[in-house]
Amino acid sequence: MPKNIYRLFLLAVAVVFVLTACGPKVTTAPTVVATEPPVVPSATEPPVTEPPAPKEFTFGMVMVGAKNDHGWSQAHYDAGLYVEQKIPGAHMLYIENAYSGSPVLTGTTISQLAEQLVAQGAQLIIFNSDDMKDESTVFAQNNPDVPVIMASGDQVWQDGQDYTAIPNMVNIMGRMEFGKMIAGCAAALTSQTGKIGYLGPLINAETRRLVSSAYLGAKYCWAQAGKDPAALMFKVTWIGFWFYIPGFSSDPTQVANDFFNSGYDVVISGIDTTEAMTEAKRLNDAGQAVWSIPYDYKGACDQAPEICLGVPYFNWGPAYTETIQNAMDGTFVSNFQWNGPDWADINNPDTSAVGFLKGPALSTENSATLDTFIAALAGGLNLWTGPINLQDGTVYLADGVVATDQQVWYLPSLLEGMEGQSVSQ
Repeated sequence: MPKNIYRLFLLAVAVVFVLTACGPKVTTAPTVVATEPPVVPSATEPPVTEPPAPKEFTFGMVMVGAKNDHGWSQAHYDAGLYVEQKIPGAHMLYIENAYSGSPVLTGTTISQLAEQLVAQGAQLIIFNSDDMKDESTVFAQNNPDVPVIMASGDQVWQDGQDYTAIPNMVNIMGRMEFGKMIAGCAAALTSQTGKIGYLGPLINAETRRLVSSAYLGAKYCWAQAGKDPAALMFKVTWIGFWFYIPGFSSDPTQVANDFFNSGYDVVISGIDTTEAMTEAKRLNDAGQAVWSIPYDYKGACDQAPEICLGVPYFNWGPAYTETIQNAMDGTFVSNFQWNGPDWADINNPDTSAVGFLKGPALSTENSATLDTFIAALAGGLNLWTGPINLQDGTVYLADGVVATDQQVWYLPSLLEGMEGQSVSQ
């Protein structure tokens, strides 16, 4: 190779070397490792909020009779259970058989029994008997911060005869006059002898107006059936108390038997217990056509359905619930309540203060007639409209005159046409 060409060859190699050494350095591309997307914290769920616990409220009840007497006191006891059901947190304490001469009252008084319930936590007290009227006043006045319900009393009725301002008391009573009218009608429709007996408790204004209402209902339906009102015999015999107390009251079993054995084929009870039902069933089982109408308690017919024409009863639950709720809410206000039936449905447990539950012994025909009578009452028929005379013939309501609430509540005697005592001897 010529010398010049060789030199050019070497120079070219050198240039290539220099260019290669000074150029960009090529490296292997890095391996890319796939990764999970970043975890985004989820939104925080709101904490579960427990509903607030119901406000606790304890109410006490002093009952004249037993909670299972199938009558007056059981109706009140069941009303207390109704309150517990309707008001979350409400709880009932009670004392039974608080009547004069009862072992429960040995060495104590009704008002002191109520004090015992307060000591056990009661924040409201219910007295359930007219027999407790004076003692309920004593308790209420001695405990002005404790709300009081006095069932059947009239102390805080501003238009009443015995009004006393007691800011922490409510009087509650049902217009049982309607229930007794319906009972009297059922008795008159059923009686085959035209002789209706009434087993009465003690004698006072309440019991006079109730038995007289039964008589008015009986006389009306007897006459509507085309029978002579003068031929209807309606007699009341009083035992001396709301139920049998040996050595103190007459025996209601004997009184019921006296009625049935002397031709009275229907006995309406005005006492708290069911002796008339027991005797009617016994005689019916022996083949005698007799019937009875108990009192106070919705389930009373269950004892002897085959002789039961129906039962007028009190439903204290709605009024007790409203009043106790007011006490819990701080809106308790003294007032007088004389609550009537819900004529849209007299047996509605949530709205009707009094009702009448027909008994199985009431015939289909008489049941329909009774419905007509109830509808007439709902439509405004008022049997407390003159002419009405008292038992001795004194005019009480002139012809066409409608009785005031006070004239009905404070009826001074039985009515003309009725047999029996009007006042205690």
